[in-house]
Order: sequence, then C-alpha cells, then structure tokens
Amino acid sequence: MSFPNKRREMDLMKLMMSDYKVEMVNDGMHEFFVDFHGPKESPYQGGVWRIRVELPDGYPYHSPSIGFVNKMYHPNVDEMSGSICLDVINQTWSPMYDLVNVFEVFLPQLLLYPNPLDPLNGEAAALLMRDRPAYEQKVKEYCLKYAKPEDIGASPEEESSDEELSENEYDSSDEQMLGKPDP
Repeated sequence: MSFPNKRREMDLMKLMMSDYKVEMVNDGMHEFFVDFHGPKESPYQGGVWRIRVELPDGYPYHSPSIGFVNKMYHPNVDEMSGSICLDVINQTWSPMYDLVNVFEVFLPQLLLYPNPLDPLNGEAAALLMRDRPAYEQKVKEYCLKYAKPEDIGASPEEESSDEELSENEYDSSDEQMLGKPDP
C-alpha cells in the first residue's frame, strides 16, 4: 500500500474515532459525509451540517474538497453549492494537516471569524459589514430552517432518553393507557 493510500486510511480512521459521524459513499475512501456541529458560543451553535468530503488521489499532498450539503448563511460559503472559501484548504494546504484539523480547527475558525472581504456570498458579507446583529439573526434563522439535527439524521447532543424522564413528565396514567376495567 502506498503512503498516500495508507495516510488516507489513517486520517479517515482518526476522524471516525474522534466522535464525528462519518458516512462513506460507495466502498472507497475517496468520498464521504461528516456531520459537523456549529461552534459553541456562536450564532451557529445548535446547528448541524452535513459536510461532503472528497479526497483526491494525491491526498495528503493535495487538499480535500470540502462543501456544506445543507444551506449555510456565511460570507465565505456559497449558498447554492456549499463551496467553501478557506485559504488553508484551497491555497496553503500542507501534508502536515489531517481531516481532524479540518473539523476541529479550520471549519470552526471559518464560522467564528468570517472574512467579508473575500466573499462567496456577497449578500452575507454586505450584511455582516453593515449590521452584525442582523447578520447573526439571519444565521440563526438559517440554522433553525436548514441545520436541525433531525434534518440530517443526527440526534441532538443534549437529547434525553426515556429513562431520564420522571413520572411527572408523562401525560398519561396507567388507567388511561390500559383503558377502564370491564364491569
């Protein structure tokens, strides 16, 4: 097995073992989806996006292709295609980086620190520069409309299980469940 193939396999396994939901496309390791949660303490908090990742034959020497599948409102993300404008992926990629870097560092940084001077979404960039609170409100609206965990099949992080519900949280009594006894 050549170094690029071995590295691809190692990086993918590392990503799968670091609590990201990864869904492979076909049987190869070239294309897959990753469920990505918006960074805490940001307007993207609570949102979950499905990210499409394509690894070129030359990975890790060539950067992966990364794109949002569900809609994202951000100056550096094309709203229609989901393409990302991020220098570290598009221009300054190095074999020193791996897939975990993409999801734990690069994408959170992109969302936390948008660059309205190099936009793929001109409307988002203009709104961010003109009225940041209105921009953040629109981001939250997009999160509610397009990035709910159930929209991509993920479960919310703080979802409670049936065992955690107290009896007071149930609406029905045993009698309602079973019906009235026969006379």
